[in-house]
Amino acid sequence: MNLDFTLRTEIQKAVSELFGQSIDQLQIQPTNVEFEGSHTLVCFPLTKISKKKPEETAQAVGEYLQSHSGLVSKFNVVKGFLNLSITDAVWVKVFEAIYSDSSFGNAKPLGKEIMVEYSSPNTNKPLHLGHLRNNFLGYSVAEIYKALGYTVHKVQIINDRGIHICKSMAAWKLFGKGETPENTGLKGDKLVGKYYVEFDKNFKAQCKELEEKGTTKEEAEKQAPIMKLAVQMLQQWEQKNPEILELWNTMNGWVYAGFDTTYKRMGVDFEKLYYESNTYLLGKEEVLRGVEQGVFFKKEDGSVWVDLTADGLDQKVLLRSDGTSVYMTQDIGTAILRFRDFPKIEGQVYTVGNEQEYHFKVLFLILAKLGYAWAKKCYHLSYGMVDLPTGKMKSREGTVVDADDLMEEMVEEADKQTRELGKIDEMTEREVSDLAEMIGLGALKFFLLKVDPKKRMMFDPSESIQLQGHTGPFIQYTHACIKSILRKAESLNIKPESADLQKVNSLEPSEREVIFKINQYTTKLQEAAREYSPAIVANYAFELAKEYNQFYQAIPIFNETDPAKLKFRIAFSQVTAGAIEKAMAVLGIRVPEKM
Repeated sequence: MNLDFTLRTEIQKAVSELFGQSIDQLQIQPTNVEFEGSHTLVCFPLTKISKKKPEETAQAVGEYLQSHSGLVSKFNVVKGFLNLSITDAVWVKVFEAIYSDSSFGNAKPLGKEIMVEYSSPNTNKPLHLGHLRNNFLGYSVAEIYKALGYTVHKVQIINDRGIHICKSMAAWKLFGKGETPENTGLKGDKLVGKYYVEFDKNFKAQCKELEEKGTTKEEAEKQAPIMKLAVQMLQQWEQKNPEILELWNTMNGWVYAGFDTTYKRMGVDFEKLYYESNTYLLGKEEVLRGVEQGVFFKKEDGSVWVDLTADGLDQKVLLRSDGTSVYMTQDIGTAILRFRDFPKIEGQVYTVGNEQEYHFKVLFLILAKLGYAWAKKCYHLSYGMVDLPTGKMKSREGTVVDADDLMEEMVEEADKQTRELGKIDEMTEREVSDLAEMIGLGALKFFLLKVDPKKRMMFDPSESIQLQGHTGPFIQYTHACIKSILRKAESLNIKPESADLQKVNSLEPSEREVIFKINQYTTKLQEAAREYSPAIVANYAFELAKEYNQFYQAIPIFNETDPAKLKFRIAFSQVTAGAIEKAMAVLGIRVPEKM
């Protein structure tokens, strides 16, 4: 039974019967927690038809529904809001429809495609806390769309070229003394990141020395020997110098191996990888085509620019005077290549921090000016930075919270808490280890995803891993408790599939609340997809777990003497566990059978 559709149809019928006119658009929303009911009809828009005050309109519609629809047991009116309480018989039918639907929560293929980009790291440093939020957001948005029936293409662009890469290369060449991941025992991305920090340290020292000799700060930054070497390496790379290309391939290879290890533990995956070293050439071609067409212009020094002042922005460089490309150039090439590779995609989502909002406004404008109609299908999933008690992360200074270290610390803390609770007697060491991994990473992912992506957030590891409160482990624990109930039911030979739901004549308030929540799952997925916000699903999972806990605390399941109700409650628990598992899965979080 599709309750929302049926209720909407009955309200439309009531309006037509009462006021003599039909209406297509209705505002129906969940009832405010302060008032009784589950669905609220906003009656202010109906006053044009009813010719009555909002309260009178609401009263008339409520009375009609209670008398004629068979859906509404009672109602209350608060100003122009009609709060409706659905009958227990209808809630049982809603539950029965969900219980009998083996594909509940997984839509049929729509024949639509979407692309989601996330991660997209530079190959000059390891992944950090900010990358964790990025990866978890992008992966979850992709999984949400997949659950709604889309074919999803998960991609990333590897920022494998540019001056930042050459900085690590220059520092390694000057100070590396032949260090490799093999002879140091360091993950490849961490070894390369070490030399990015080394570059910055030496660059600052050289600038300071030049400034003390009377050189301006701006000139010192250009004349610092280590910076001149990095710039020279970039030029040699674009000229395909064999020695530079070999060093570039070697160091990038170290980084890719390190990234793969980190991604595996994160639990994220990609269908296709794009590399800036391949896409920047297409970007340069497009920029030069734009010059020929008068979309862009050249300055006297040979640099190429786009003038966006008419669009309320400013002028933006696309090619430097020495012919080398900038980030914008390669992003132009990447976007075009993706739509060539996947011509059926209905949208391309870029998961990138909000400090790049201006960049993406410019990118989408440029693509439109180049004549690409699909530019309007591009969306920047802008998210706030993750703060720490010590302040903002600075990768050049080596003060980042490393992604690998943080994941390991979370798992270690989960392992410690699991052992302290002493509930692992019947578990093997491997099962305990897997449980700690599940809880630790689940806590981390949930904490980073429960906040609206647009908001800046403070990460608190100790708060994230608590078993009580708005946390991933609380939801995981609820799921494990339900699984324990189901195992007990099985041992008592209580078979929920044989439940005769026609004999369930009444429900407890907490049972209605849980069924209402479960029934919202697809709607919440759709809302999350529209808003590109996994936080909507994360908070849904928490609310569902909380409602089930209230039911469980209030009603001793196995004390029930009515066989029909007992089987219903086991089936009810089974469906709740399934909904929790599905919601957490689209967040990339596993839920345990025991905990």
